[in-house]
Amino acid sequence: MKNAPTYPISGRGPADHDVRDQIVAAATEHFSRYGYEKTTVSDLAKAIGFSKAYIYKFFESKQAIGEMICANCLREMECAVKAAVDEADRPPEKLRRMFKAIVEASLRLFSEDQKLYEIAASAATEHWQVTLAYEKRIQEMLQAILQEGRQSGDFERKTPLDETAAAIYLVMRPYLNPLILQHSFDSAEEAPAQLSSLVLRSLSP
Repeated sequence: MKNAPTYPISGRGPADHDVRDQIVAAATEHFSRYGYEKTTVSDLAKAIGFSKAYIYKFFESKQAIGEMICANCLREMECAVKAAVDEADRPPEKLRRMFKAIVEASLRLFSEDQKLYEIAASAATEHWQVTLAYEKRIQEMLQAILQEGRQSGDFERKTPLDETAAAIYLVMRPYLNPLILQHSFDSAEEAPAQLSSLVLRSLSP
């Protein structure tokens, strides 16, 4: 994907080596079938047809492979959210679209494949760098919308910007964090419109 966002990944060997992509593709399929927690590097090596030592030439651990898979998912989610925001002209609509896109992207990537969901859950539990980077990017995107809204007169300016951004992010977080998302499925359909409307009312000048 051209100009796609990059995420911090721990790896070995050439970053653009075809074997890395081959390992990640095979691991994604294997994790999807058997689950992340129950799969070992030895299992992956046997499934792919490589030796365990050869896989370690490209990835230092199973987590490193999981990070690459997770990064691919988060990159897709971030691009979907950014595309939705960029389609809107004014800050209030950008915020609405951001809420909607985050929920849709999270549900699409985390609920369609329960086995791969385990990777996202592990990433959130163990605070992998890829998840921290994704959350930071979403926060930056949110703050940029708020700043634009203040400049255009659509949003109030009295509350400190960082305080406002932090509060709104907490409202979004149940649909960003896979550990919380599993408890938010029932409200996912109506949540984006209701939450964004509530937030926009609080932002009125």
